[in-house]
Amino acid sequence: MRAALLTAPGRVAVREVPVPAADRLALVRVAQASLCATDLAIVDGQAPVRMPRILGHEMTGWVETAGPSGRVPRGTRVLVNPALFCGHCDLCSRDLPQLCRGGGLMGRDADGGFAEFVAADEARLHPVPASVPDAEAALLQVLSTCVHAQSAVPGSLAGTAAVIGLGVTGLLHVQLLRARGVQTIVGITRSRRNQDLALRLGATRVAGPEAAERVVREATGGRGVDVAVECAGTAATLAQAMRLAGAGGTVLAFGITAPAADAMPTYEWYYKELTIFSPRAARPRDCELAISLCADRRLDLAPLVTARFPLARVGDALRAARDPAQLKVVIDVA
Repeated sequence: MRAALLTAPGRVAVREVPVPAADRLALVRVAQASLCATDLAIVDGQAPVRMPRILGHEMTGWVETAGPSGRVPRGTRVLVNPALFCGHCDLCSRDLPQLCRGGGLMGRDADGGFAEFVAADEARLHPVPASVPDAEAALLQVLSTCVHAQSAVPGSLAGTAAVIGLGVTGLLHVQLLRARGVQTIVGITRSRRNQDLALRLGATRVAGPEAAERVVREATGGRGVDVAVECAGTAATLAQAMRLAGAGGTVLAFGITAPAADAMPTYEWYYKELTIFSPRAARPRDCELAISLCADRRLDLAPLVTARFPLARVGDALRAARDPAQLKVVIDVA
């Protein structure tokens, strides 16, 4: 089969490799795989990885060979949850498989989805109905991580939110907040294009970073938002999220800021009794809910895919993923 392998930091090549052994696993024919910042960090050598490694952790495809139980039969279109977990350690037993002590991530700790086939445990396969268009299926994995993040927010959410950083995940959070019935959603970014897209997808107001605190004050009558979602991954934007949150509010630290966030405005935590949640990956049920939301047409994911490349042009796809003008870049494998 063809696969895109990282052979050295900064060096990715498409090569012929053996089809993965699927002993006690299901074999999935990959249809499409998308790129994210984690892939770029792995390529750049910022994340430890044993090479050669097949990249990619955001993938959908079709079951080619069912696993031993036959729970997901051959021919089923599936989302492959890339989070590896044992299912029996203390964290898995506490419904925290994404934090499994022996866990990992496909595309980093095991071969991933920039390949014609992947082997995966049946527990990590989630059927995708025909009502989810192919153009949107590529975003299901990243959507599941946003669903997991918002699971920390009480269902009695009062109705005001701010989303800082309107890239792919920020725009997904805007839509999830809208789907939950949040009445006031302020989207914050410097990009005029992404501001316009956020308004189209459910934000009620938008602002640049410099005007954000004023706009939130106006939108909330000076109370601050119930939920502040940080998606830019910088210490400055995480601090801003804490300032935008109102008393008793929740901050979702979705962007990965460590170790740059060591100096945080901790008095904001104390004075407002903020709940701060820093989510990681997704649980199986988060994947199921993400698929359900798309199947019910409650979200519009197609506008977030801005470029597609065949597997043979994986180098072009990686370069495009570094372009701030792009949102989600997808590799069409099948």
